[in-house]
Amino acid sequence: MQPIIVTQEERKLIGKKLRMSIRNNRTYELWRSFMPGRMKIKNRLSNDLISMSVYDGPLQGNMDQEFDKWAAIEVDNFNEIPEGMETFVLNRGLYAVFDYKGLNTDNSIFIYIFTEWQPGSQYDLDARPHFEVLGEKYKNGDAESEEQIWIPIRLKQ
Repeated sequence: MQPIIVTQEERKLIGKKLRMSIRNNRTYELWRSFMPGRMKIKNRLSNDLISMSVYDGPLQGNMDQEFDKWAAIEVDNFNEIPEGMETFVLNRGLYAVFDYKGLNTDNSIFIYIFTEWQPGSQYDLDARPHFEVLGEKYKNGDAESEEQIWIPIRLKQ
């Protein structure tokens, strides 16, 4: 599976975040708290959901490395922020975008990206947010589900 390499322009996001690690995964808790209030977000650019991981430094592949996990929606401005939600500006940068179809319960796509694709590519991981775009074809827990996986990259030096 080969990605498309794109320069992502700045995105404005509104959502909720929780601190977690792979070992202490609180993703279900995060989405359970976000989904009931998502329709209160005004100025949405689409109904796509953004699942984003923001690391304090480079991704280390450590099960205990903590990060902020976001459940968010892209907006065109921050004029109205629903109570209990926060804003995030996803800065412009280079990304490898993987179109993924299937269940993602075993993380096999991420194992492929980080152990096969990236080491064999002309890119290093960049210390910027990783995110998935969960569009209308996304169906949680369904083998026919589709999503886009965005991995921050920079050219190897």
